[in-house]
Amino acid sequence: MSAWATWLIWIEGSALGNAIRHAGVWAYGVINLVHIVGIATVFGSVLILDLRLLGWRREVTLETIASIVAPLAATGFVVAALSGVCLLSVNGGEYIGNPFLPIKFAAIALALLNALLLSRLSAWRAKHDGDAAARLQLAIGGGMSLLCWFIAICAGRMIGYW
Repeated sequence: MSAWATWLIWIEGSALGNAIRHAGVWAYGVINLVHIVGIATVFGSVLILDLRLLGWRREVTLETIASIVAPLAATGFVVAALSGVCLLSVNGGEYIGNPFLPIKFAAIALALLNALLLSRLSAWRAKHDGDAAARLQLAIGGGMSLLCWFIAICAGRMIGYW
């Protein structure tokens, strides 16, 4: 059995999974709603930032947009991640063999890696995209971010249909 399958079975049998399964009929639905709100917060924030990195609304400084949306994106990610673990704990074993779950997690990991690499660019640290080279680097990072988050959302949506 793979480490992935072992983890899914473990989390389903955990105290968290048992608590949620016995919390009543509304528990899973409420957690799912919280997960969706977290995803919407992440993607909405990332969308605004990434469109700015791609050149939209260049008259608004990168520093202004980043200072507003980065904390929102981080908060949304934490909410989505924690609620996602709760959702998996309810019936993790059912996801063994589902190809969309590893696709979702890989896309999220790539999105986070992209954000880390983007944060190390001098144009990002300066919050200024004045020259063509900086604009290109930031645009590539923004495009990769949108692609990764879009794949994560699509794969997440398809998990239930497998």
